[in-house]
This record gives sequence, structure tokens and C-alpha cells, in this order.
Amino acid sequence: MIIVGAKGFAKEILQIVSVDMGITDEHIVFFDNVSSDLPDKVYDRFQILKSFEALEQYKKQTADISFVLGLGNPKFREKLFNVFIERECQPVSVFSKHTDIGSFDVEIGEGTSVMSGSIITNSISIGKGCLINLNTTIGHDSTIGDFVEVSPNVNISGRCCVGKGSIIGTNAILLPGIHVGMNVVIGAGSVITKNVPDNCTVVGVPGRIISKD
Repeated sequence: MIIVGAKGFAKEILQIVSVDMGITDEHIVFFDNVSSDLPDKVYDRFQILKSFEALEQYKKQTADISFVLGLGNPKFREKLFNVFIERECQPVSVFSKHTDIGSFDVEIGEGTSVMSGSIITNSISIGKGCLINLNTTIGHDSTIGDFVEVSPNVNISGRCCVGKGSIIGTNAILLPGIHVGMNVVIGAGSVITKNVPDNCTVVGVPGRIISKD
């Protein structure tokens, strides 16, 4: 298993991959070809691949070329998701064992991570490459687009829709039936009471648009 990224959030993904999924140390590596201050290993145990050349060498040595995204920001996640697909690696969705996922009509796309304490009810569609962070609730009949980042403690009520590439800030609340467009940023603690168009930033209680891209 390749964890893409080797800092902050990647360490949280490691907990799921190692402890919850039971993947042994020798089958876990990190990839980071950007950071210049990294050691050779994470926690002195897990190898860091620091270039695409090192990645190709690793691929020759193992039958497992699956990967999971260990970084935030929808644009970065989508870019690296596509890079690893092009390099013939297989995206894997990971779920903390401390999650509650409905049993009926739930679809979760490849490469999505669902973190501890999250509750996903029934009739939910979540796209590929998403990050559903700690203690998030997603209500019935909601749709989450590709590469959406949902921060900790977010409450997405029933019948909501969040467009591709959007970021929902910590402790934000989407009231029932709200539609949020693509590439939207919703500020921490905001309460969204009206539909939000594409390409804007919304903050406050109730949420108001403060900028448009």
C-alpha cells in the first residue's frame, strides 16, 4: 500500500491502513517527492519513496501497487490521484473501523477516505477521491461529488448535494436539501441555509457569499 503524502494527514491514514486494515509494515510505504525535510522513514519504520523513479523501482518489487491519498486539498488530491492512475497504480478506499456506514443504497467511490467517528446513513452517493474527516455526519439521500473535502465535525443534513472539488470547513452545517456548487469553500462554523453557486466562498451564520472566483 502506497500512502501518497508523508506528513500530517498521511499519519492519520497510516492508523487506518496499519491498525484497522491490518496491513503489515513491510507492505506499507509513503510517497512524497516535494518535501525536502523528510527523513528516510516515517516513525523509523516505513520507507518514503522520494521520486517517481523510486516509485517505479518499488513497483517492480511488489505485487501490491494500490495507493491511498494521504493529503488534503481537493486540487492536490485530484492531481495526484490522476498521476498515480496514469502510473498504473490502483486507488483504494479506506474506512476507519470506528465509522457507521448505512447498509442500504450507499455508494462510495474509489480512493475515498472515511475517518473515525463518521456516520454515513442510507441512500448516499460519495464520489471518488473524497475525504470525509473525523466525526462527520452525512444524512439520507445526499450526494457528494468527486474530490470533496469534508472537514471534522461537519453535519450534512438529508437531501443535500455538494459539488466536485468543494471544501466544507470544520463544524459547518448544511441544512436539509441544500445544494452546494463545485469548487466552493464553506468556512468553519458556517450554517448554510440557502443553495450555493459554483466557485465561491461562503462564511457565517447564516452563510453568506464573500467572494466569487
